[in-house]
Amino acid sequence: MASPTLREGSLEAPTRHPIDWQNPDFYNSESLYAELERVFDICHGCRRCVSLCQSFPTLFDLVDESESMEVDGVARDDYWKVVDHCYLCDLCYMTKCPYVPPHEWNLDFPHLMLRAKAVKFEQGDVKVRDRILTSTDQVGSLAGIPVVNGIVNAVNANALGRKVLEAVLEVHKDARVPPYTSPALRKAEKGRIGREATGEPAGPTTGKVALFATCYGNYNEPGVNQDLIQVFEHNGIPVTLAEKEQCCGMPKLELGDLESVRRAKEANIPVLKALVEQGWDIVATIPSCVLMFKQELPLMFPDDADVQLVKDHIYDPFEYLMLRHKDGKMNMDFKQPLGTVVYQASCHQRVQNIGPKTRDVLALVPDTKVEVIERCSGHDGTYAVKKEFHASSMKIVKPVASRVEKAGADHFGSDCPMAGAHIAHALGRDGKQQHPITLLRLAYAI
Repeated sequence: MASPTLREGSLEAPTRHPIDWQNPDFYNSESLYAELERVFDICHGCRRCVSLCQSFPTLFDLVDESESMEVDGVARDDYWKVVDHCYLCDLCYMTKCPYVPPHEWNLDFPHLMLRAKAVKFEQGDVKVRDRILTSTDQVGSLAGIPVVNGIVNAVNANALGRKVLEAVLEVHKDARVPPYTSPALRKAEKGRIGREATGEPAGPTTGKVALFATCYGNYNEPGVNQDLIQVFEHNGIPVTLAEKEQCCGMPKLELGDLESVRRAKEANIPVLKALVEQGWDIVATIPSCVLMFKQELPLMFPDDADVQLVKDHIYDPFEYLMLRHKDGKMNMDFKQPLGTVVYQASCHQRVQNIGPKTRDVLALVPDTKVEVIERCSGHDGTYAVKKEFHASSMKIVKPVASRVEKAGADHFGSDCPMAGAHIAHALGRDGKQQHPITLLRLAYAI
């Protein structure tokens, strides 16, 4: 009988295995090192992902500078240099790697990096800075207090204050740090909590949505969420807020703090499940938060029916609008053309596999030309502000900023508000970015 032929790459759609994070072997260092060496060796022989982020150039430099010029010549302690540069954007898995499941090599680089981060966290190898930066609810609540709010924003905008911040917390003095807003979105829009409404169904949508405000959308840029509320209600889609919400858990996931992710899941899922059962769909303006509920939590808790229910009812805002447009339920009464728009499709939106829905919606506006940049901004929530990684983040964003500059567009931004702000910072045009949902509100003139 002939032996099976080894395939060079998979032509089948990628599949994802559940994250076996509650298995004790998940945290076994020897088992982890063996898998890191196996995967790094495959990556070394391929090198297709070299342009995505700094993890891969770091790995390949370590290999090329070793005595053997193979992975076996790289010191195990240096593996962590590769791990630390990975911010779980998922693009290598979804857009580049030919060896992901169902290929027999079964390579899932991002979730291997997640496992390594979880082992590192379990061993206590975590900076105080990183614990603080990923505690978004606590930091946002404190910084949102009116008196504290003014002090925090003043320090963040002051050169001397930033030098102190760099010395104490290792937050790079030149990195863009978002301002905090008071009142927060959920406080300003608290009248929406618990409202009753009837939606007009279209396709899989119920026609009424619960806005998951997100930490960033609640404390830092509530205006983006307020633009979504106006746009959706202009389209006849009632908007409510959850009775309560916590951080989705993505910052803690990227830290490897999986127990904190579990606690966030236990706080959010029952509330969101109740909303779904009342006929509400869920939307969020931060792609990472949508991805958390669509992908990461379902893979961490594959047997949790409530998690799966929420997964099936959470949407990217533009995905939601396009689903309704297919059934003729989108308001096409645009008052103002947008001219030329160049925007960066954020990594965590791209890997949701929903297609270029933001482009499709904006292109509905008459006399509007949309250019999409499908390249990472290098921000990742916290990566770009860390002292040791800021230079790398600016290197990653440079090609994106260059394309924006060359486009000479009337508007620029990103599906991710943080990525949009990072691009603007790289251009020296802080505050000039506009979220696509803001542009849609502008087109409606509402």
